[in-house]
Amino acid sequence: MTHFNIELVAAIIFAIALVHTFSAKQFERLSHRYPRHAGLFHLLGEVEVVFGFWAIVLIFCMTAISGGDQALAYAESRQYTEPLFVFVVMVVAASRPILELVMNTVNAVARAMPLRTSLVSAWLGLAAVPLFGSAITEPAAMTIAALMLAPQVFRSDVPERVKYFALGVLFVNVSIGGTLTSFAAPPVLMVAATWQWDSAFMLATFGWKAAIAVLINATLAVFVLRKYLPDQTQQVSTDTKKSVPITLTIVHIAFLVGVVMLAHHPVAFLGLFLMYLGVTQAYERHQNPLIIKEALLVAFFLAGLVVLGGLQQWWLQPLVATMSPKVLFFGATALTAVTDNAALTYLGSLISGISDQAKYSLVAGAVAGGGLTMIANAPNPAGVALLKRGFSDESIGAGDLLIGALVPTAIAIAAFIFL
Repeated sequence: MTHFNIELVAAIIFAIALVHTFSAKQFERLSHRYPRHAGLFHLLGEVEVVFGFWAIVLIFCMTAISGGDQALAYAESRQYTEPLFVFVVMVVAASRPILELVMNTVNAVARAMPLRTSLVSAWLGLAAVPLFGSAITEPAAMTIAALMLAPQVFRSDVPERVKYFALGVLFVNVSIGGTLTSFAAPPVLMVAATWQWDSAFMLATFGWKAAIAVLINATLAVFVLRKYLPDQTQQVSTDTKKSVPITLTIVHIAFLVGVVMLAHHPVAFLGLFLMYLGVTQAYERHQNPLIIKEALLVAFFLAGLVVLGGLQQWWLQPLVATMSPKVLFFGATALTAVTDNAALTYLGSLISGISDQAKYSLVAGAVAGGGLTMIANAPNPAGVALLKRGFSDESIGAGDLLIGALVPTAIAIAAFIFL
């Protein structure tokens, strides 16, 4: 078969993976209906498994079509830095010393405000932390925000539609909240060097508009949540453990900063991560269990997306290239729902002679649509992995997420168009 046949097979498998993503919640329900095969249905219902599973199917198909050597050569040619980085930064950012520092800071600010503490705390989790993602990267911000908000917002006694709206706000805010710098948001990072966009340009062109949309979205979400938030802010760390020594907290912050600074050098940040694991083992009494499983599932998902997405360029890039700037903005927003927004902007960066207006439209549309689905933005699987236990069947429905994200996405679109 020709290379085109392989690309066609990859496109079909990619489409099947998308359908699987949107129907994953049904597999969870089947696991309860047919307990004899509950393990299989539960596996297929894990949204984080979907793209990794279908990536393996693609490699087997490529083996049958072109031989094992070519299939392995393709798999090894893909760039897995982002999945590895997300895995490492999730584990480090979710450590007890980091979370305790963040929660103590948030609680201190919340108590100083003339409003109910839980309202301010939820607002900070939905607004301040996503914007802070411009400094610590979006995956780290998603991890911290999800763990902060889980005991407050994503509880079983909160109505599902309210939780999905809050989840949509969180995903959209993290996606656009990383645009204040040129290195924190994956879709921006893909084009920053090629188009010579530095952090000053990002702040002046995208950042301030994104910040306004983040504040509006967070305020709207807290207004909707106000009846369901507890009177007292729940603590992440348990009372039975002593407070983390300040020196150990500083060490953990240094690890997090080091991983962020080495984000494009997997050998270096993986080496730093191994040192980090040694420190957590040495001071185990000051740690909560590390989220290794959740982070590995997210990395598996993203690696699968890298493998499947690598063969979609043949139809995706021409589609982007033929759009006018105005159409491109909305086209990028829609396409982001079915493909990773970083992959979309990367393909745009390969188009020669693209105008400045088209560049803006592509990136603005890509980040605005970053909350519509689980695959729209790289940090989203991290949020799903950490928050799904608060939803019915302990799974997050792709259709419900899409509906929940429509309003905050519309606010983000309006900010990038009219401001």
